[in-house]
Amino acid sequence: MLTSLALLFIVGLFAGSAAEKLHLPPLFGMLLAGILLGPFGLRLLSDSLLSISADLRQLALVIILLRAGLSLDINDLKRVGRPAFLMCFLPACFEIAAMVLIAPRIFNITVIEAALLGSVIGAVSPAVIVPKMLKLMESGYGSEKSIPQLILAGASVDDVFVIVLFSIFTSLAAGGTVTLLSFADIPVSILLGALIGCLSGWLLQRLLKWVKSEPYQVLLVLSAALLLCGLENSLKGRVALSGLLAVMSMGITLQKCSPIHAKTLPPIFSTLWKGGEIMLFVLVGAAVNINYAAAAGLPAVFLIFCVLAIRMLGVACCLFKSDLSGRERLFCMIAYTPKATVQAAIGSIPLAMGLPCGELILTIAVLSILITAPLGAFMIDLTYPKLLQHTS
Repeated sequence: MLTSLALLFIVGLFAGSAAEKLHLPPLFGMLLAGILLGPFGLRLLSDSLLSISADLRQLALVIILLRAGLSLDINDLKRVGRPAFLMCFLPACFEIAAMVLIAPRIFNITVIEAALLGSVIGAVSPAVIVPKMLKLMESGYGSEKSIPQLILAGASVDDVFVIVLFSIFTSLAAGGTVTLLSFADIPVSILLGALIGCLSGWLLQRLLKWVKSEPYQVLLVLSAALLLCGLENSLKGRVALSGLLAVMSMGITLQKCSPIHAKTLPPIFSTLWKGGEIMLFVLVGAAVNINYAAAAGLPAVFLIFCVLAIRMLGVACCLFKSDLSGRERLFCMIAYTPKATVQAAIGSIPLAMGLPCGELILTIAVLSILITAPLGAFMIDLTYPKLLQHTS
């Protein structure tokens, strides 16, 4: 495992740097490095490392969501208002509906299977979006109208909404029954995650007064965030709770209650993210079966771009009658397209369950990562200086 970790960081670092020199997003190089090193490439990563890949990816996500929470001012979200609420679920609903309408006409699948496919593809990637939006917040682009904050908030809840729908459609596709109470998991997961996160942030700021060393403070905050994710896993099947949303809520509360720590902790988490980013995207790449992607063909690529266009229309509807200009709305539509972590995490579940549509879902999930993650990141970097106002 130690050799595998060394290869992961070294190859991922140089692959990301090479991509950057070619004016491509670093994550594109890291994804390719993961594919190269992974079980469907040169098989240089040990089984022991791959067996904990999902946990390591979640650790990296926790780091960047903590960083986001410590930088996100709740007053900015209040100022955004209705669009921030709609961005949490409406674009995903548009994309799933588009999948239900289009996929059965291209592939031989049922409406329920198409809805299941839509719930896999419909989640936006916080791993791609969060660091990009943090960069914009720090550089002052779009800050006057809280555009990065709008996208950050929507992306953090969007995943919760889509994953609950995925569990419902999975049950239906497997021949199970679903009640109206199943849909109640969506608001319960969101509200409970936010509530527990806020309570944890308030308790944490009191505990931090007893810890003077900044490295130890970081360890305490990171440990609390990991406990929240562990709480989600321990309650699974009994109470719906979004651990990642709780992590971000904890960061927001800590930033609100303790301005001192809001200044000292973010730079340290930014440094941690440098390593977390490499680990996350290399391991996502290692989870990608390139053979499935190669077998999909042009119909799957066509489907991905069709539903992505409908998703962008959903974002436009969220921003209807807002005070954003046409250029700013276009940027939000572009920024809400990257897919990666959720697709890597749940794309293989239908196949493991033995569902007839499992291989197709995994294939399209893989393709959506390879297409939208680098393309979305590249388009964000390319367009933000032209589409957003800069506030010095």
